[in-house]
Amino acid sequence: MDYVTVKWLHILSSTFLFGTGIGSAFYLLFATISRDIRAIAVVTRIVVLADWLFTSTTVIIQPLTGYILIRLAGFPMNSRWIVWSVILYVIAVACWLPVLWLQMKMKQLSRSAADANTPLPDAYWRYFKVWVLLGIPAFFAFLAIFYLMVAKPA
Repeated sequence: MDYVTVKWLHILSSTFLFGTGIGSAFYLLFATISRDIRAIAVVTRIVVLADWLFTSTTVIIQPLTGYILIRLAGFPMNSRWIVWSVILYVIAVACWLPVLWLQMKMKQLSRSAADANTPLPDAYWRYFKVWVLLGIPAFFAFLAIFYLMVAKPA
């Protein structure tokens, strides 16, 4: 593949990755804050689906296209901005993996509560707090990666 095609795929997949993350976080956060159990059940189902369709695929595409771009552009792999991008990416993915598990548990708990017409169990709220705490470093890691990809500081 040529450089422009790979760069386009890299940028497109980063857009899906970051966009899905921001969108999912926004909707799940505000659905949960609403305490509307049926809305929470619907949103958690959709968020889990979006993560499987978009996030999981782009989590794989990003490092592949990034590596190809590095090779095509002739950047040394030990460039500081590349090393930091990889470190931050690993941190973000390390946060996302438990988030995916938490979202699946939250989906099950909210669906059960909606079906039984009962309040959300305490476990949902514990999972939600951890979900928020893991989302914060992932968000800032991705912001920093975007900066490093654009600026490529020496």
